Parts: sequence; C-alpha cells; structure tokens
Amino acid sequence: MSPNYILKRIALIFYTLLVVSLIVFAITQILPADAAVMMLGENATDQALDALRQRMGLNDPVWMQYAHWLIGIVQGNFGTSLRTGQPVGPVMFEALGRSLLLALLSITFMLILAIPLGIIAAIRRGRVADMLVSLISYVGVSLPEFVTATVAVLLFADWLKWLPPTGYVPLTENFGSAIAHLTLPVFVISIILIAHVSRMVRSELIDVLHADYIRSARLKGLSGSSVLMGHALRNALLPTITIVALDVGYLLGGVIVVEEIFAIPGIGRQLIVAIQARDLPAIQAGVLIMAATYSIVNFLADMLYAALDKRIQYD
Repeated sequence: MSPNYILKRIALIFYTLLVVSLIVFAITQILPADAAVMMLGENATDQALDALRQRMGLNDPVWMQYAHWLIGIVQGNFGTSLRTGQPVGPVMFEALGRSLLLALLSITFMLILAIPLGIIAAIRRGRVADMLVSLISYVGVSLPEFVTATVAVLLFADWLKWLPPTGYVPLTENFGSAIAHLTLPVFVISIILIAHVSRMVRSELIDVLHADYIRSARLKGLSGSSVLMGHALRNALLPTITIVALDVGYLLGGVIVVEEIFAIPGIGRQLIVAIQARDLPAIQAGVLIMAATYSIVNFLADMLYAALDKRIQYD
C-alpha cells in the first residue's frame, strides 16, 4: 500500500467533510429558527435581540458566518447550544462515545454468532441447518427494530425480569449494571446485523469452496478443516469487512429508535433532541461528527482489507 494512496484517502476524508459542512450549514441557514430568539426567548426586547445578533455575528454575510464556524471547528470549538447554553462539542463527543460503545458491543456479538452460522449454512447447504440459518436471517431482516425491542422488553424485562427495561449506566460507574442495561439494546441491534453478515458469509463461502485452489488443496490431502479454516474462510470473510464498515454508519444513525426505546443518550438521540429544539449548533456538530466517524471507519476498513488480501494493491 503506497503512502501516496494513504495521503489521497486522508485528503478525500477532509474534502468529504468540507462538502458535508457546506451542506449542513446551508440547510441550517434555511431552517425557520432565530438563534437570538432561541437564546433570549420570545419576550426579549428588540434591542437585546439586535445586540445578541451583533455579538454572535448573525448580521454578517452568510459566507463570513460559515468561515467563522469552520475556523472554530478546526480549533475544536463546535459552538454553543441554543437550548442549554453549553458548548456542544463535549456533549456530542460524549454521546458519540456511548453510541460507539453500543456499536462495538453489537458488532462483537454479531461476529461471534454470524460467522459460525454462515459457515454452518455453507457447509450444510440445502440441509436443515442451512434452512434454519436462512429462516433466522429472513426473520432478522424483516422485523423492524421497534418490534424486536418491544418484544425483547416484554419478554426479558417485564415477564422474566432478567434485565432492566431501559436506562443507561456508565461502565465506570457500575460495570455490572452497565452491561445489564446494554444487553437488550445490543441484542436488538445484533439481530439485523447477524441476518446481513451470516447471509454474506454463506454466499461468499459457497463460491470460495468451488474455486480451483480449494480443489487443489483437497487433492494435496489436506483435511477438510484445514481447507476450510486455512484457505476458504479467510478469503470468504474479506467482503464481510466492507459490510461491517457500512454497518457502522447504520449503527451511528440508524439506531435512533433503539436509543429512544432504551433511553440511551447516544449521538443519534442527541441529534433528534437538537432537531426538535431547532438547536442549530448542535445539529451542525452532530451531523459533522457522525460524517467524520463514518469516513474514518471506511478508511480503516479499506486499510484492513488490503492488509488481509495481499492481491489488492492501492496506488
């Protein structure tokens, strides 16, 4: 992997974030919200509103407002929340940490189950095990998160009383309670991920097992497990890296329903609160941070893909 390619990808990330910042800033400019009114209230005098607009630079040309906002972001200043009056950067990054923890646990749990299920379905193609895995996959894809979450809460929290229904506890505060509160959200999210990845592993592994080099390995007298684990599985799992990277985007923005149901203050939920309150700085910061995280994850996935498959050469 050439250093020029890495530099190009990093430059592409910055270019993407610049475009996203332009789009987000433009959209928030047309929203029917006055930052001065949001901060001082509708009963504020015209003189107080004009003074605040002047101090916040709201009377400046749009391009100048964007330049000041962008310079602030480069310096680590994402602005001040119109709803709380506090800096939005620390709040959004803290929320991002909670969402990333939820995503990491979900992906880990998914990989532990999805890869073995995909392998079983592939080597037992057309048999009962394959049909059961396919059934699980179709059910997982078909059920929306709010249905799965509702059933999980009713079953494991209300009926069996094994787990708490909602809430979030930091790991540093009480590790056992934190894991207990995260179990149901992780389970609900993982169901859909398991369905996607197990089908991908099954499909790729079936194709790889019919490849010429697999036949050659068998003719050399290698055992079935050696062929499967040493040759077929490694190549079959390569596309899974791309799927997992794409799932990160879903986990950051697509699990808002799960965060709402289980009262997890992740970045998706924070963004929804900001949109409802028309908190423009919080909206801008949340979208930009999510875009940056997604771009970085895709970059790391490409690097890992190239490291695992030496045939791939990025120029």
